[in-house]
Amino acid sequence: MAQNKWINAARLRTLPLSVSGIIVAGFLAVSNDCFNPTIFFLAILTTIGFQILSNFANDYGDGLKGTDNEQRIGPKRMIQTGAISPAEMKKGMWITIVITLITAIALIYFSFRESYLGYALLFFGLGIASIVAAIKYTVGKNAYGYAGFGDIFVFLFFGLLSVCGAYFLFAKRLPIDIFLPAFSIGLLSAGVLNLNNMRDIDSDKNSGKNTLVVKIGSEFAKYYHIYLLGSAFLFALVYNVLNPKSYYQFLFVIAFIPIFFHAKMVWNNKSPKKFDPELKKLALSTFLFAVLFGIGQIL
Repeated sequence: MAQNKWINAARLRTLPLSVSGIIVAGFLAVSNDCFNPTIFFLAILTTIGFQILSNFANDYGDGLKGTDNEQRIGPKRMIQTGAISPAEMKKGMWITIVITLITAIALIYFSFRESYLGYALLFFGLGIASIVAAIKYTVGKNAYGYAGFGDIFVFLFFGLLSVCGAYFLFAKRLPIDIFLPAFSIGLLSAGVLNLNNMRDIDSDKNSGKNTLVVKIGSEFAKYYHIYLLGSAFLFALVYNVLNPKSYYQFLFVIAFIPIFFHAKMVWNNKSPKKFDPELKKLALSTFLFAVLFGIGQIL
């Protein structure tokens, strides 16, 4: 029972989305003959660590602020239900930080060893920034998730840092066109957050959590959502047009078939409760996009 509550707190269903950027970077590294399986494995572990820390911190921050209440539509959180106390969750966060720092340091070492001290220090700083960002989304008086900046941070960390940062670890260089698939992953990830915030708009508004959706309203949030999904498709398309190899590069279009039907549902939906099952669909479609996009680069 104790084990199950921590698995629930870790919210395993969020992990495929979190590693999507690493998967894209790994496939791009394979296509450019600079892939290293050790770096890939450690990057996956580190990213999962950051995501679990973020999930623990969200449970902790929203639980203390009372944002997780009976009005919230999504799955029950562990502090909300009393299954995990705030003190226990805080301890869990610290343990996750230590483990994630160990994997991050190992990742940096195997990526740069003694040859790139400046880059090693830079990525260590980015690792610390990722930990701070994971915690400060909901924790503390100045939590940026409560001020409507969550979308920006998701785009930066799930998209740019995940894809571009991981690719740099492989290649020790960063071609400018790598930003295009990074934009795609970042925009789709921001779409998942936007969907989550559209689902929780009423409870967030009443709890003082001023997400972007609360600020712009549900109708504009739908326009924004379509923009995020459509732009993600266009950036992926442009990358493949600029780097022609084979028709397999357009396999990623398959992932946008469920995304299209998802977008149609979001556009026509009037009930926040119905957004909840769409979260899993969009997250898994993003993971599918990452895999198909990547496969298309190596066939």
